[in-house]
Amino acid sequence: MATFLYKLGRLSFRRRHVVALIWVALLTLAGVGAAGAPAAGNSSFSIPGTEAQKAFDLLEQRFPGTSADGATARVVFKAPSGEKMTDPGNKATVQDTVKELSDGSEVVRVTDPYQAKAVSKDGTIAYAQVSYKVSGMELDDAAKDALKDSAQDARKAGLTVEIGGDALQAVPHTGSSEVIGIAVAAVVLVITFGSLVAAGLPLLTALIGVGIGVSAITGLASALDLGTTTSTLAMMIGLAVGIDYALFIVSRYRAELAEGREREEAAGRAVGTAGSAVVFAGLTVVIALVGLSVVNIPMLTKMGIAAAGTVAIAVLIALTMIPALLGYAGRKVKPMGEKGKLLGRAKKEQDRPAKPNLGTRWASFVVRRPLAVLLLGVIGLGAAAVPATSLELGLPDDGSQPTSTTQRRAYDLLSEGFGPGFNGPLMVVVDAKNSDDPKAVFTETGDEIKGLKDVVTVTPAQPNKAGDTATITVIPGSKPSSVTTENLVHGIREAGADIKADTDAGVLVTGSTAMNIDVSEKLNDALVPYLVLVVGLAFLLLIVVFRSILVPLKAALGFLLSVMAALGAVVAVFQWGWLSGLMGVEQTGPVMSMMPIFMVGVVFGLAMDYEVFLVTRMREAYVHGEKPAQAVVTGFRHGARVVTAAAVIMMAVFAGFIGSSESMVKMIGFGLAIAVFFDAFIVRMAIVPAVLALLGRKAWWLPKWLDRALPNVDVEGEGLRTRTDRGDEDRELVRA
Repeated sequence: MATFLYKLGRLSFRRRHVVALIWVALLTLAGVGAAGAPAAGNSSFSIPGTEAQKAFDLLEQRFPGTSADGATARVVFKAPSGEKMTDPGNKATVQDTVKELSDGSEVVRVTDPYQAKAVSKDGTIAYAQVSYKVSGMELDDAAKDALKDSAQDARKAGLTVEIGGDALQAVPHTGSSEVIGIAVAAVVLVITFGSLVAAGLPLLTALIGVGIGVSAITGLASALDLGTTTSTLAMMIGLAVGIDYALFIVSRYRAELAEGREREEAAGRAVGTAGSAVVFAGLTVVIALVGLSVVNIPMLTKMGIAAAGTVAIAVLIALTMIPALLGYAGRKVKPMGEKGKLLGRAKKEQDRPAKPNLGTRWASFVVRRPLAVLLLGVIGLGAAAVPATSLELGLPDDGSQPTSTTQRRAYDLLSEGFGPGFNGPLMVVVDAKNSDDPKAVFTETGDEIKGLKDVVTVTPAQPNKAGDTATITVIPGSKPSSVTTENLVHGIREAGADIKADTDAGVLVTGSTAMNIDVSEKLNDALVPYLVLVVGLAFLLLIVVFRSILVPLKAALGFLLSVMAALGAVVAVFQWGWLSGLMGVEQTGPVMSMMPIFMVGVVFGLAMDYEVFLVTRMREAYVHGEKPAQAVVTGFRHGARVVTAAAVIMMAVFAGFIGSSESMVKMIGFGLAIAVFFDAFIVRMAIVPAVLALLGRKAWWLPKWLDRALPNVDVEGEGLRTRTDRGDEDRELVRA
C-alpha cells in the first residue's frame, strides 16, 4: 500500500492543476445539487420490529386520512387567580380561539375543551388540541403565526396561554460556538506549523471535504428522508477528521523535507507513510459508523452512513489534494524545525544545541515509571466512569425543553391540571378483525386496563368505520420517563397477550412514551452485538496494520475505558446537572436513547485514529532495529506534538457544537469532545506507552503462521526505504 500511495502522492503533486480542478468541480456540482434540491422535511422516526411501530403502521392502514404523522399543538389555557375556565367570559374566549384556529388550511381538526371534557377537575386549566395535515418541520410559517396570534389574542383577554406539541418545532441551529471551534483549530495549526500557509492547508481541505459531503446530504435529504441532524453530525465528524488527516500528512511532509528530500519526493513519501495510517484510521471510523446499521433504526443508520461518507471524502482529499496544494505552496511550507517569520524563528533548530522535545521527555518518564502511570490512568478513568452506572435513557419531549420556552410551560401546566402522566398518554390499538364480537373485545380490553396499577384514565374505545379496530387512550399516573410508566406499558402488553389467547384479537401499545421504551430496549439489546461486530472487525484490521496480537487488544481495552469515562461525564452534566450552566444545559433529564451506541461507534473510530498515528511510528522504529522502550520514545518524539495538536483541534471542533439548540447535537458534541480528551491524553499518551513499556518485545509478538497468512500492507513504508536506498546507490554509480 505504501508504494501505491507514494506514487499517488507524487502524481498529485505533479498534476496539481488537474487534481485541484477535479475537487473544485465536485464541490461546485454538490453545491448546485444542494441549491436545486427540494427542502427536506422532518425525518420520519420509525423503529422496525417494535410493537409501538407495528401499532402505528396499523393505525395508518385502518384509520386512513387521519394524518397520524401530522403535527399537533396543545393550546393550554389557565384562568386568572380566583376564576375558572368555566366562567362565561373565559369560556367565550376559549371558544373564539378554537374557532379562529379551525380556519387554517392545514388544520385537520381542533377539539373544543368543553365538548372533549378537557378541563381540569378544579376548573382552572383547559386545553384545545390542534391536528395538522403535515409534520411540524413542513408546517407553513403562516400556520405557525396563526397559532401564535390566536394564543396572543387569548392572553389579551386575561388568560395565561402556552402552546405545546411539535407544531412550533424549529430547525435547530448550532450558534457561533461552531465558528469559535474552527478558529481554535486555526490557532493550533498556526502554532504547530509556525506558518499561515501550512496551517491553512488542513483547514482548506477539511472545509472542501465537508462542503462536498454536507451538500450531497442536503441534495439527497428529501429523496432519502434525511433529517437536519444528519448533516450536522456529518459536518461535526467530517471537520474533525478532515483537519486531523491533513495535519498528519503535512507534518510528515515537513519531516521528509528536513531530511533533505526534494519536494515532490517528500510529498510522495508523506502520502506513502502518513497516508497509509490515514487510510487505516479512516477505515476504522467508517467501520464504526456503518456498523450502526446493525441496530436497525433507519434514522441512526442514515446518520452513520452519511457521516461515514464524509469521512471517506476526507481521506481521499488528504491523499490527493494535500500533495497538490503542497505543490502550489512550494517553499512557503518549510521543513520540520524551520519556522517562518510569523513566530520569529526562521533559524533551523538543528543549528542550535539539541534539546529533547516535550514528547520525548514525557515518553522517557513513562518508560521509567510505567506501572505508576498505568495505575494512575486506569484509576482516573474509572472514577470518571462511575456516574455511568446511574445512566437513564429516554427520548426528549417538551419536558426536557428549557423553562423559558412556551412548550415547556405548556407541559408544566398540563402536569399541574391533569397529572404528570397526562404528558405521556399511551395509545392502545385493538385489532379485532379476526374476532367474532369486536365490540365485546373493545370493552373487555378497556376493563382489563382499568384494573392495572398506575392507571388514572381510560377513555372509551374509538372504533374505525369498519368497526374492526379501535383506539383506547390510557393516562398513566406517573411522568412519561418513570420506571412506573414503563412497567404499565409492559403490564398492558401482558394483558393483551391473554386477550389474544382468548379472543384472537391483537392488543398493541403505541404513542411517544411506548415508542421511547421500545427504542431504549432495542438499543440496549443491540449494544453488545454492535460492539462485537465493530471491535472485532477493527481488531482484525489492526492486527494487519501492527502485525501484533497484544497491541490491538490493548487498543480495544483502552477504548472501553475512554468511552465509559465519557459516558460518565455525559451523565454527570446532562443528567445530574454538574456544570450544566457552563455547558448551557437549562434542563437536565435522561440521556438521549441513541447517545450511548452512537457515541460508542464514533469514539471507537476516533480512538483508533490516535492509536494508528502514534503506534505506527513506534512500530516503524521497532522494525528498523530499535529496542522496544526506545521505539516508544522515538514514536513520541515524532508523533506526540502532532497527535496533541490533532486532539486539541478535534476537541475544539466537537465542543463548538455544544452551542446547538438541539439537545442531541449538544450532548453528542460534549460527549465526543470529552471522549477525545480522555482517549488522546490519558489512554494513548499515558496508558498505551506504559503498557508497551511493560510488555517489551512481547507487545509485537505474532504467531509465525499468522504472520505468513496476513497480507503485508507496509504501513511503515519499508518498501519506500528500499526504493530510496536503491535510488541513492544508482545516483552514486552515475556520479562515479
